[in-house]
Amino acid sequence: MDSKEKKPLEKVCMICAKGALEDVYAALVMANGAVMEGIETHLFFTFFGLDAITKRTMNSLHTATTGNPAMRMPGGLPFPTMLGGLPGVEAAVSSMMRKQMEDLDMPPVDEFLELITAGGGKVYACKLAVDMFKLSKEDLWDDVDAVLTIGEFYELCDGDRTQIIFT
Repeated sequence: MDSKEKKPLEKVCMICAKGALEDVYAALVMANGAVMEGIETHLFFTFFGLDAITKRTMNSLHTATTGNPAMRMPGGLPFPTMLGGLPGVEAAVSSMMRKQMEDLDMPPVDEFLELITAGGGKVYACKLAVDMFKLSKEDLWDDVDAVLTIGEFYELCDGDRTQIIFT
């Protein structure tokens, strides 16, 4: 028998710094899973990740079609990078991704955030990024808990059984 006692995770602090549809949803899925498991959850949006909590952009995120080596066409064939730069391709791919997520009953970003906060998760914006992009608290989703410095966010991450996850 193993003498080490297994200690469950108590808190996750996630940093979302990218605003592409797939990057934001990765953070939202992981945060929602943590909330559902009863884990204290903190989401910190910085740099282009702020698009996920900015009212005018949160439900119209795009999928990066250029420079994305993991991008695949239907059937699994690699997506030719030069196609991603053609007019309308990024919008079409993004629309297709949103449709596939909708088919899987994945909610739009604002509803996903509501599920997370209803379960006790907290959502924060990075003060540096908010200032850099000349945003205000009023530009952000209404249920953002606070605009924090990175130091203030790290204070929330205190504890023995805490993980910081950068998505």
